[in-house]
Formats: sequence, C-alpha cells, structure tokens
Amino acid sequence: MMAILRGWNGLLAVLRWTAMAVLAFMMLTICYDAIMRYAFAAPTSWSLEINSFLIVYLAVIGAAEAQRRDAHIRITFFADKLPPRLQALIGIAAGLLGALFCAILVWRGGLMAWQAFEYGERVSSAFGTPIAIPYALLPVGFAALGLQFLIDALGAGHRLIHPATEESLHG
Repeated sequence: MMAILRGWNGLLAVLRWTAMAVLAFMMLTICYDAIMRYAFAAPTSWSLEINSFLIVYLAVIGAAEAQRRDAHIRITFFADKLPPRLQALIGIAAGLLGALFCAILVWRGGLMAWQAFEYGERVSSAFGTPIAIPYALLPVGFAALGLQFLIDALGAGHRLIHPATEESLHG
C-alpha cells in the first residue's frame, strides 16, 4: 500500500511540475501578446485561445494536489470539536461523496470529449484547436481528484479503526 501511495505522490509531483511549467508558459505568452498588441499593434492569434485552455488545466490538475495537501478552503470550527471517531466518519463520508461527484464529472466530461472528437469539433478561430483536447482535461483532472478523495476516505477509515495511532502521532 505504501508503494502505491508513493507512486501516487510521484504522479501528483509530476502534475505539479507540469502545472508550474504551464503557469510560466502562460505568463510569458500573455506578456508577449500584450507587448505585441499595445507596442506594435500586432496581437497574436493564438495566445488567448491557448491560455484559455491552459487555465482549465491549472484548475482541474491542481485540485488533486490541493486535496492531497489539505489546502482547499473549508470551515472546521464545529468539526474540530467533535470526537475523533465522528471526525473520521465525516471524513469517510466526505471522501466518498467527493469521489462520487468526481466520478460523475469524469463520466460526463469523457462523454463531452468523445463527442467533440467524434464530430471533429474545433474552436472557431484561426488556430482551430480541436475542442476535444481541452474537454479531455476534465475527466483526467477529476479522475485524479476522485482518486485523492478515495485515498482520504481510506485514511479516515484507518483513523476510525485505529484512533489511538492518530492521537499518538499528534500528541
């Protein structure tokens, strides 16, 4: 199990580094487009389109890493006052509900991407990006987030069964 988690953390590290590279690329291309537009009156025809799709990549790929690091915004005032076993039960429920939500988005996003690919849909611009490419990012990102929700639910299940282990780690 630890080897699987190490592999998963490695995959998320790769996704994290690609997200950083995408963000750097976006910064450079947006600056380039702004300079070309305002200094030379010659805007690029591709920068807005590419960066619109890359922002989707950053949002959906970054969500799994944020979940792994417990970095999503949440209010825990009441949950922190509950007994550890009840906190673990809530963690299991939240993980399973999150995974279910992600499974639905993987399914629907996959259908959207497949239909766009099947019909050869393209963005109506000079660049003409196949719309299946950005659509395919949705099932990939939500699959990663769903797997992280399942890992979190398993961790909460372990805390439910072994509450003393968790207390000794923090105590």
